[in-house]
Amino acid sequence: MKRSWSSAVVCALAISLGGCSALGPKLEVPQLTLVSVAMTSADIFNQQFLVRLNVENPNDRELPITGIDYKLFLEGDSFSEGVSNKPFTVPAKGDADFDMIVRTNFVAGAGRLLSRLNGRDQVQYVVEGKLLTGISMAKKIPFQQSGTVSIKVLRQ
Repeated sequence: MKRSWSSAVVCALAISLGGCSALGPKLEVPQLTLVSVAMTSADIFNQQFLVRLNVENPNDRELPITGIDYKLFLEGDSFSEGVSNKPFTVPAKGDADFDMIVRTNFVAGAGRLLSRLNGRDQVQYVVEGKLLTGISMAKKIPFQQSGTVSIKVLRQ
């Protein structure tokens, strides 16, 4: 008797969990594109870059983004990683630009990148990580995108 009761509880739990996932939002992964990378300050120990991302939302609902957990690779090398906690909202079937400050040190990032540029200002990138959202059933949306982006130096 106890065995059939516990089997019934396990079945009911499995059905209710399946029902909850069916009620959760079905979200398509947003597309992230690096729009620009600009060096804003530099010294021998570290450099600061302003990285602009465009987030395109293919979903029928707006995406409240609370942050981005990211890894950025330029020309095949790890350039920077971290978490940006600057919130923004991407409208349904729309897009939004998002700026984040990225810091790296000369040896680990900027030095290797500069040695590979050979006068070019366009570089290959890969950005991967998770979009952190304010949606209860989809708190983290993984992404990975690649392409080319222009590198600039901003004068201050």
